[in-house]
Amino acid sequence: MNALTPAPHAIDPLALRDPAVREAALMAALPAQVRAAQAVPALAAALAGIDAASITSREALARVPVTHKQQLFERQQAARAAGEADPFGGYSAIGWRAAGLARGLRRARRVYQSPGPIYEPEGEAADYWRTARAMQAAGFEAGDLVHNSFSYHLTPGAWIMESGALALGCTVFPGGTGQTEQQLQAMQHLRPDAYAGTPSFLRILLEKAAELGVALPHLKKALVSGEAFPPSLRDWLAERGVAGYQTYGTADVGVIAYETSARQGLVVDEGVLVEIVRPGTGDPLPDGEVGEVVVTVFTPDYPMLRFGTGDLSAMLPGPCPTGRSNRRIKGWMGRADQTAKVRGMFVHPAQVAEVLKRHPELGRGRLVVAGEMAADTLTLRVEATTRPAGLADAVALSVRDLTKLRADIELVEPGSLPNDGKVIEDARSYR
Repeated sequence: MNALTPAPHAIDPLALRDPAVREAALMAALPAQVRAAQAVPALAAALAGIDAASITSREALARVPVTHKQQLFERQQAARAAGEADPFGGYSAIGWRAAGLARGLRRARRVYQSPGPIYEPEGEAADYWRTARAMQAAGFEAGDLVHNSFSYHLTPGAWIMESGALALGCTVFPGGTGQTEQQLQAMQHLRPDAYAGTPSFLRILLEKAAELGVALPHLKKALVSGEAFPPSLRDWLAERGVAGYQTYGTADVGVIAYETSARQGLVVDEGVLVEIVRPGTGDPLPDGEVGEVVVTVFTPDYPMLRFGTGDLSAMLPGPCPTGRSNRRIKGWMGRADQTAKVRGMFVHPAQVAEVLKRHPELGRGRLVVAGEMAADTLTLRVEATTRPAGLADAVALSVRDLTKLRADIELVEPGSLPNDGKVIEDARSYR
């Protein structure tokens, strides 16, 4: 699913497929990906008893456990403490040590370190991180020179961008981070057509260029990521002749979705399957509901099956006006990990979700932690479709049973709570 034939101003034909054809292809690819995940030690236990051949629908996939980044960290940390040789904690089918290769592991091209530390491998497939489509949507084309200002140090950001640029037939200048004036000098001399990096550093470069009286008329397009890209900054860049587009991804699974000229959400990449689930659970939510972005990638090298990104978003209705027919997400809307410590006890979104499951009359819920530190108050606000006698008391008992904490229960009308994915709201004063 990584193949992309460079074609100036064209759209990858895979992105134009009939949605039913795409969905059938994704479902047909799922069993092989489940088997690949079952073959790596870290996922074998979690997936034991699951018949890979039966995972051919989104409903079946929803029965597979979600894997979160914290689990990657904990497994890798435990492996190091035990003196194990596998730096990836048993999640990877690729590596570089002779013993592993002799056992059938495929060779990794690179290995990266993200904060934690967490180590991630890169396989040998062309455009391994699936960046080319995002660049194509941003107007990049064969023959462009791309000034890449993501870090080439430890983390995969720069290599994620570089792989896509090379797949499109672009040439890359490895600018990296910092050294603003030196990078600006290179841009003046080399006249790059495009920029890849964070939007804030692009602004710094353009502001420094204006300060020094350096003209950059050749720089016309940018693909940005790694931080928020508000419309105000997009418009600021456009006023200076640069059309900026954003892409969304992670160091674990690569590019997930990307912006197009329609500026209406982010189109999901062809090489991934995206679900929006209720935070703290693996339960898929209807389109339009805000929840955690969960991603399945179709590579056997690092078989992330239902990887929970920890990010919040929502599915948008309908296809992209550019003709790209895949599903669209609204974009980054915050973090799903809303764990709070209350009176010495950790309260997790999964516990709130379990309270709601125990009472079929309840819809959306939000646990509000208020007061001051050491004098916390808990209020569970829940939408109730019906209100039988004793419902609030029963819900309060469920909260106490699951969290060991007392909470006031406030029953509200359906649709009255914000659709922002927030399950736990920490409204305490920290003065």
